[in-house]
Amino acid sequence: MRRGSWATDMAEAVDGFVPQRVELEWKGPGGGREGSTLRAAGATLKKTRKLNAHELPFLKKHAPGPFKVTVPAPSNFLLASYKAGVTDRFYPTHADFLRDLVEIIHDEIQWLVSEGVTYIQLDAPYYSHYLDPTQRERMRQTERDPDAEFENGIEGDNSCFRGIPRRNLTLALHVCRGNNRSRWYTEGGYDVIAEKLFGRLDVDTFLLEYDTQRAGGFEPLRLVPRGKNVVLGLVTTKQPKLESEDELRLRIDEAARFIPLENLALSPQCGFASVAAGNLVSEDDQWRKLELVVNTARKIWE
Repeated sequence: MRRGSWATDMAEAVDGFVPQRVELEWKGPGGGREGSTLRAAGATLKKTRKLNAHELPFLKKHAPGPFKVTVPAPSNFLLASYKAGVTDRFYPTHADFLRDLVEIIHDEIQWLVSEGVTYIQLDAPYYSHYLDPTQRERMRQTERDPDAEFENGIEGDNSCFRGIPRRNLTLALHVCRGNNRSRWYTEGGYDVIAEKLFGRLDVDTFLLEYDTQRAGGFEPLRLVPRGKNVVLGLVTTKQPKLESEDELRLRIDEAARFIPLENLALSPQCGFASVAAGNLVSEDDQWRKLELVVNTARKIWE
């Protein structure tokens, strides 16, 4: 595999990250506390190559049509990679750290656009920490303000797009709740972050998980500005059971009560393998789910 996870390229293309052992509390099959290695900033960050230096040439050579390129949102690393006693030796404040992260991702997006990429997605799984009641309470217990942090993350992610030519370019953002061996990390509906997420983030399309009740209802979609699109992640990548087409159509109709049908689309909830370990689904399961997405979408929107 070219990368071990959705964020691997950041650590491999940027010097300054150091491994840090942490314990994560996973939910779902085989969940519980589990040791893991995250990358903290242990020096001033320095980009040594393009994040997608390997993936983009491969796609340009082999893709039969337009393709999407994903990059990690700078906001992720404010939560995942700023460690007291380590990072603050080089970045006294979160704002200092975010400034360098933005520069790295902005440079990547500029390069992708210059190479003719027409669809770029920021992956922002850590946004889901700000909608999870448990995570929000943990932040408050350590005298952190989850709402202020979320606003800072949005401001940083928006900075990645400044000066980028938007003609014939789709900018998107995906919010994930964790996707590792069919487990998840965060829970909660979009209500608490919807106004800022949809109203302030300067993207064209939001890709949102909606495969279980953990994601809440569609009511927050009423806050999506006119003309912006929402991709409903209704088909789970965590379980092999195949959703029914009728079920998907009913849920899409329900979402269309809050946002016009022409501004909706359908997709799997997340990747089938956000990390190398993947999920508890077979290759055949994956093909059947992708076929379901395509067939359902054609019947609704063509």
